[in-house]
Amino acid sequence: MLEEFKTFIAKGNVMDMAVGIIIGAAFTAIVTSLVGDLINPIIGLFTGGIDFTNNYAVLAGDVAEGASLEAAREAGASVFAYGAFIMAIINFLIIAWVVFMLVKMVNKVKDAAEAEEEAAEEAPAGPSELDILMEIRDALKK
Repeated sequence: MLEEFKTFIAKGNVMDMAVGIIIGAAFTAIVTSLVGDLINPIIGLFTGGIDFTNNYAVLAGDVAEGASLEAAREAGASVFAYGAFIMAIINFLIIAWVVFMLVKMVNKVKDAAEAEEEAAEEAPAGPSELDILMEIRDALKK
């Protein structure tokens, strides 16, 4: 059973998947930082710093007027936190756009590299060994 497990782990697909998950986690941190630290502040400049996170409706319980979402939750009130959901959707759309642009850029670079390889393969490499031997044979016949 241990040998079967070793064989399973050593298969390329499992190792590729593990590497993909690790790289994906690291890439998630980069994209999250890009969106949270660079893109959202720029968007905040154009929207006047609008943040929907503290928008909520009280379903049950007593909450002071103008209290933050965190304060309402600490007070034990049942809240419908629609603002946090709106911000999650906005952040998802921004992250999806950034990932789309990164994938598009990577595909463009990959396509350019493949085009260079195809051009190199199509270029004449000169006479083959058979062509040279045939020329030698023909020259010796004369």
